[in-house]
Amino acid sequence: MNFPMVGMLPELLLNVHRIHDWVTELMQKSQCTFLFKGPWFANMDILVTVDPANVHYITTSNFSNFPKGDEFREIFDILGDGIINVDSDLWRSQRKAAQVLMKHQRFQKFFVKNSLEKIEKGLIPMLDNVSKQCKPVDLQDLFQRFAFDFTCILVTGNDPGCLSSEFPEVPFAKAVEEAEESIFYRHVVPERVWKLQRWLGIGEEQKLKKSKEVIDRTILEYIQKKRVELSKGFTVKEEEEGVDLLASYINEDYNFGVESDDKFLRDTAFTFLIAGRDTISSALTWFFWLVSRNPQVETKIREELKLVIPKDKVAEKWCRFDINELKNKLVYLHGALCEAMRLYPPVPFQHKAPLAADILPSGHLAVPKTKILLSMYAMGRMESIWGEDCLEFKPERWITEKGGIKHDSLFSMRDQELVWEKKLLSLR
Repeated sequence: MNFPMVGMLPELLLNVHRIHDWVTELMQKSQCTFLFKGPWFANMDILVTVDPANVHYITTSNFSNFPKGDEFREIFDILGDGIINVDSDLWRSQRKAAQVLMKHQRFQKFFVKNSLEKIEKGLIPMLDNVSKQCKPVDLQDLFQRFAFDFTCILVTGNDPGCLSSEFPEVPFAKAVEEAEESIFYRHVVPERVWKLQRWLGIGEEQKLKKSKEVIDRTILEYIQKKRVELSKGFTVKEEEEGVDLLASYINEDYNFGVESDDKFLRDTAFTFLIAGRDTISSALTWFFWLVSRNPQVETKIREELKLVIPKDKVAEKWCRFDINELKNKLVYLHGALCEAMRLYPPVPFQHKAPLAADILPSGHLAVPKTKILLSMYAMGRMESIWGEDCLEFKPERWITEKGGIKHDSLFSMRDQELVWEKKLLSLR
């Protein structure tokens, strides 16, 4: 309903608790594109689309005209000048730097060592403990703690200690979670409302300000500590076992014109922390939830794993796999992970904003004042894309007739876009 003066805002507020499903319903009723009209006094009009041609046009063929935009940058101002929050040349330079540093042998060594260590010394003992005591555990909370510790180690070299048997409340982790809640609030109320709250220092904006203070203070401590460590040079142990991303950014000359001052390091570190924590924990949580509700899928995954477990390891409770050796053998597990991320993508939507007025392939007008929302969540639920069984959890849909995986990735936001674009365009 488009009401006088307030537009469609009342219906949005009524459905904010189920926002992604509500958007999916709008997409199903509107043939994949819908213009949400906000209050007349607020810059809140949003063009939501999962149309195949629109997605391809915005993300590929006319990418330069559809950056994230100034409004996105203001909503996510807590990210500063991190790669998620910038466009154009600054985005390209940061992307190049991140790719080079993440592919560097020192970081790769650090990644492998610490990922295995956090799983074997953190996650598995925790699962073992609750299993022996027959205690219920909130898997979402567990995976968020694991992902936050793991990501923080990779980015800064520091373990905040969220994943322990006491389930402690870590101020840094709590501040990040509360900051994200406040940012979500900015998406569902008029801009003038949250800006007024920010000016008055009340409500969600007051909570965001306090959270930012904790985040800034903690990350600055990590940066200062790292600079002191690096002033002594890399040790033999660090050369052998690798170093974290923060050390790499401070030490290397691969920043492509971006100066590694404290602000840049703070923005970059926090951006990676947010990206790693939320995507890993979301993917793991939904995967295990879906498997628990589909026993036939669980059975097939177990059967596939049994085929690759070495005979001398069959009797052991836990078995470490070398993913590089087994990635072509655990096809059904791979398909199940892809299917989980189709239904519950770790990044459920993307913001875009046209620089200049443009006509989308669907015929809709996109003007600079109109925000564009690409809903990956809704896209994974379109019957026109995936068939009548689109809501079913079917790993088989990712497996080829020859027994391989249809798309060899586990699997970034851009990978999701490309898969869906190809499938959607083929249907048109």
